[in-house]
Amino acid sequence: MSENLPELTDSGSDIPCLLLPLVDETLLVPTVTVAEMGSIQPFEIIHNTPDWFLGFYNWRNIRVPVISFETLNGRHSPKVNARGRVAVLNNPSDSETFPFLSILTQNIPRMTRVEEKDISENEGTSKRPYDLMAVRVGLEELVVPDIYALEKAVEELDLL
Repeated sequence: MSENLPELTDSGSDIPCLLLPLVDETLLVPTVTVAEMGSIQPFEIIHNTPDWFLGFYNWRNIRVPVISFETLNGRHSPKVNARGRVAVLNNPSDSETFPFLSILTQNIPRMTRVEEKDISENEGTSKRPYDLMAVRVGLEELVVPDIYALEKAVEELDLL
């Protein structure tokens, strides 16, 4: 198991997670990573930025960068789905520039609980630049995003 994943205790306890539905995949993130799931609202568009940067989401009077995870990872840019949400993520590096990042989802996320014994690396899937790990939980194939890499990509845009 990757050292960047939250540790699960040896007592057989599980960790609460959210499944964030994207176009052709689902992200697995611990609930402590998600500050809030927000409804879709118009983003503040910034011109001359890559397709994967969708703009800024106004959340609690904070400008939060919105990322299309699919596009950043080399897939087609998805259309905004009215049933989608904005997953506002806590930035693990305590960045003063962007304390939060967000990912556009394609539907309503769902909660799950994952035990260490139920998760395994999905070795049949190629790891992409912004994937921390491809995993299987039961029969589901999921992707754990690399939040540090997402932060770096946004910081390299030099938006301030």
